Amino acid sequence: MPLQAQTLAPHIQKINHEAKPWVFWYWMHASFSKEGITADLKAMNEAGIAGAYIAPIKGKTNPPLYEPVIETLTPAWWDIFKFALEEAKRFDIKIALLPNDGFATAGGPWITPQLSMQKVVYSAATVKGGSLFNTTLKQPEAYQNYYQDIAVLAFPTPGGKTQSTQEIKPLVTTSNGQDASFLAETGHKKNFGSNEPCWIQYAFEKPFVCRSIKISVNNFNHQSNRLWVEVSDDGKNFRSLGRLQAPRTGWLDWDAPVTHEIETVSAKYFRFVYNPEGTEPGAEDLDAAKWKQSLKINGIELSSLPKIHQFEGKSGLVWRVGEHTKTIPDDLAIPISSIINLSDKLDTEGNLKWTAPKTHTEWTIIRIGHTSTGHKNETAGAGKGLEVDKFNPEAVKLQFDKWYGEALRVAGADLAKQVLGVFHVDSWECGSQNWSPVFMAEFQKRRGYDPTSFLPTLAGFPIASPAKAEQFLYDMRKTIAELMHDNFFVTLKNLAQQHGAIFTAETTAPVMLGDGLKHFGTVDVPMGEFWAKSPSHDKPNDMLDAISGAHIYGKNIIQAEAFTTVRMEWNEHPGNLKTLQDRNYALGVNKLVYHVYVHNPWLDRKPGMTLDGVGLYFQRDQTWWEQGKEWVAYAERCQSLLQQGKPVADLAVFVGEEYPSRAILPDRLVNTLPGIFGDERVAAEAQRMANKALPTQKVAGVTTSANMAQPERWINPLRGYAYDSFNADVLQLASFKNGKVVFASGAEYRILVLPLKHQLNPNQYYTETSLAKILELVNAGALCIIGDKPQFKTGLKADEKLFNHVVEAIWGGTFENIKVAGSYYEFKNSGKGKFIKAPFLPKDFSFLGAHQDVLVKDAQGKEAPVIAWNHRKTATKDIYFISNQLDTERNLSFAFSVSDKQARLYDAVSDTNIPLKQYQVKDGYTHISIKLPANGSLFVIFEGSSSLKEINKGFNYIQYQNLKNISTAWKVKFNQSHGGPAESIMLDSLQDWSTHSNPQIKYYSGTATYNNSFIHKVSKNEEIWLDLGEVANIASVKVNGIDCGIVWTPPYRVNISKALKKGQNQLEIKVSNTWVNRLIGDQLLPEDKRITKTTAPFRLEGKALNKAGLLGTVSLLKVIE
Repeated sequence: MPLQAQTLAPHIQKINHEAKPWVFWYWMHASFSKEGITADLKAMNEAGIAGAYIAPIKGKTNPPLYEPVIETLTPAWWDIFKFALEEAKRFDIKIALLPNDGFATAGGPWITPQLSMQKVVYSAATVKGGSLFNTTLKQPEAYQNYYQDIAVLAFPTPGGKTQSTQEIKPLVTTSNGQDASFLAETGHKKNFGSNEPCWIQYAFEKPFVCRSIKISVNNFNHQSNRLWVEVSDDGKNFRSLGRLQAPRTGWLDWDAPVTHEIETVSAKYFRFVYNPEGTEPGAEDLDAAKWKQSLKINGIELSSLPKIHQFEGKSGLVWRVGEHTKTIPDDLAIPISSIINLSDKLDTEGNLKWTAPKTHTEWTIIRIGHTSTGHKNETAGAGKGLEVDKFNPEAVKLQFDKWYGEALRVAGADLAKQVLGVFHVDSWECGSQNWSPVFMAEFQKRRGYDPTSFLPTLAGFPIASPAKAEQFLYDMRKTIAELMHDNFFVTLKNLAQQHGAIFTAETTAPVMLGDGLKHFGTVDVPMGEFWAKSPSHDKPNDMLDAISGAHIYGKNIIQAEAFTTVRMEWNEHPGNLKTLQDRNYALGVNKLVYHVYVHNPWLDRKPGMTLDGVGLYFQRDQTWWEQGKEWVAYAERCQSLLQQGKPVADLAVFVGEEYPSRAILPDRLVNTLPGIFGDERVAAEAQRMANKALPTQKVAGVTTSANMAQPERWINPLRGYAYDSFNADVLQLASFKNGKVVFASGAEYRILVLPLKHQLNPNQYYTETSLAKILELVNAGALCIIGDKPQFKTGLKADEKLFNHVVEAIWGGTFENIKVAGSYYEFKNSGKGKFIKAPFLPKDFSFLGAHQDVLVKDAQGKEAPVIAWNHRKTATKDIYFISNQLDTERNLSFAFSVSDKQARLYDAVSDTNIPLKQYQVKDGYTHISIKLPANGSLFVIFEGSSSLKEINKGFNYIQYQNLKNISTAWKVKFNQSHGGPAESIMLDSLQDWSTHSNPQIKYYSGTATYNNSFIHKVSKNEEIWLDLGEVANIASVKVNGIDCGIVWTPPYRVNISKALKKGQNQLEIKVSNTWVNRLIGDQLLPEDKRITKTTAPFRLEGKALNKAGLLGTVSLLKVIE
């Protein structure tokens, strides 16, 4: 049967609108036109795009880019917005809207400071015991004059007396001679900087007692928080106190300093030594370590006060994770009984009159209140304002009503119902918050006690004991996480539902403290994001949050903001984006939202408007836009299959119960499952983390650490096993059935994993409730790998007796040590199940009944690297997606853990089935030899029962016979409006345009049409393909005027059988390259002679021209049956 008759039939031929990709449709700088909107939507429809997320970005420029200026919130804005909805209806494009003007996050001018995100602020004063304090207690920080008191408390100063470098000024010197005296001062924006190892020294006239060090930076700087601390009594002989340990931080980390605990020390000289050697490579949760590791520090404050280690993050003020306080002795903690509430003694002017008891030498008075964080929806235009209080449901309702609600009113019920049906929370770029007018009541309701006496802990003071203070801070973080979910996401979900809208959202981490998975159980459609050619900004943890969140909560559609780019290089095309796309399909993504389609108000300017040079240039004026519809069709075909059934994974990894929490990246599991990762990966990871010489990389003009855990280096990390991360929320409803742990959503797993300590759970936080549930599941028959024994209880109301009981039941007792296939593992039976100690050394889990899902070997019989895969299962089918992540053709042997179904291969690029002529069923696997082209992908679909154990009738790929090369001269016509020559040219042989002597061709960007002819003798039932050889970058083929298809990735072949006729055949090939060459060429021309007009900054200085055109060899191929 000819292959064109074997297109994937039922599950693709039936239209699945959910499978069609969407776009982010950004409207820039108050520059909109109705004709541009119509052109945009028409182009989307023709390309196969199903919907668009509208986001107006930024306000008007000076001078305006386009006139008339249309600012958001004006009548003209709502008029053009409604026009866009009407046109979207006409072109069958669905529209989504975000919570505000801009893409981040939820705010506007209607949000007053009282309704905005709030934070705890404080001021402190001291008074001698027995003395009268009768003065104004300084009001803490107030944003726009908004401040509200929470409490005024007095307590004995820990350590007896306060001293800090705010009062006792040191002599500041440096090893490099730079002035650093300002580091002991506050209220300035100066930096001390160095690219070379150096030290900063504080010298005091008398020994200074120090228990904590506060580090301040102007933006973020990793090295400031990993300085070595040395002390001396004579300025010559120094002893080391160790190195400061930076907390885990996200990218928006400038809202608070970092306070480090140190062991009590008295010395006259303190040195802070900068040496970047040994720095951990950067990550999403160690963002400041991604960049050049120079030192840039704004302040170093030494204090005699003992402070809870890194309390700023632990209080929820910023997204951070730090280790438990270790050095403060209990006798330096503030007894609860000694705290005196003075709130009723503070008058309306802030004056306080109080006599301190004589029982202690010095008393500290702390005034605690709250104000706005000051964060705004910074990407907005005229709709910019404060970010809404995420803990206050009434404020959230107001925000919804003022933007999305107004959009619904403007649209009218009928139009809104037909078009405006998606409400979306996008990037979280507004920081965290740790207070609200509703917080005190919510805390008492949820945690069961009044937190007032512990409030000084929010300023770092150890109340009751360091351990109790940490428990209170845990309760704070847990309450923050719950309120963010319950009062923000659930409120928005209910509002969206009331208005008939689907609710979609991206992740909140690593910016807003929370459970990084839980809100994905509330939204209808989770969304992550992945970036192209932007390792500095890529979001692998975002993707795993969305994917695991969707899997454990049973959400079928997993969207991805796709191909976001930090700096456009204008060389993007479907072929060089495919492996990134496929890798994310393999992870679990099954719906793309291309980032970004920017509204271009002009019809005569190309490339036109951009997101200021950020994002994939995916819009109607892209050179390959018309042909790119085949790339979109590929996405639709893949997504239609990947939305079927449920994902298959063998391992469920518990993220733990620290807040904030996220899905666990594969590199964080290497120490827990070294045997599964394999010796080579374990050694490579050790080398990566050692980060010797701090190697860097430069991508798209951005320099970052070369050793970051980039996702392309973690393909198929568990070598045939897949895993999801899960949280405590889904654990509570889990059960054990048929040999698997099953969540309420139906997600099921063979093995549970409680990992060893890792970056986002350094304190091994688990509640007694969760541990009791783990014990219950194991006793019912589950298998569970366990890491470190928990040492710390969570909240103040933790059931200590139950905690100790379940910890002993899980980690106590005798573990047997047994050798399996050359490796030892420790386990103990518990009920019907097993606890297995980490690190897990065996190479697989087969002896535990969990066999690898996919095995891949190369032609030499060795394990084949960088093959990405995904497995989904329906009631009747097993669907595997496999992707070759290398730019070279590969012959591979696959083994799939299905043995009772009939297999077939489907190529989503060409939309054809490939006849399966060889396979073998053996040892529970179906073994299939598969040839994957460079960057190639296939679906392997098992459907229908089969008793056949082996077929050996040939190869599982199409074989060709080369009939002829087309080597006659080519006529090539370029588009004059894109700067090409007016007349056609003749090429005796195919040539790269960028090497042509004619600058109109050398710098050409756009589409050129190649014409040629060939003679063919038609034979009955023959199948003929045209192979284009090398193409730069995408091509469409017609034979005798009949469309034969578009090629955009290797192998560049189309089936031309239907178009052939006997004798002379006319061949037309249209080839499109990218914008890069024309943009480079235009820089050589006067501005008034340039072809291109764009708002993007030019960043192509010194860049080489890209290959362009049809490079060949072009040949006719005959399929060999």
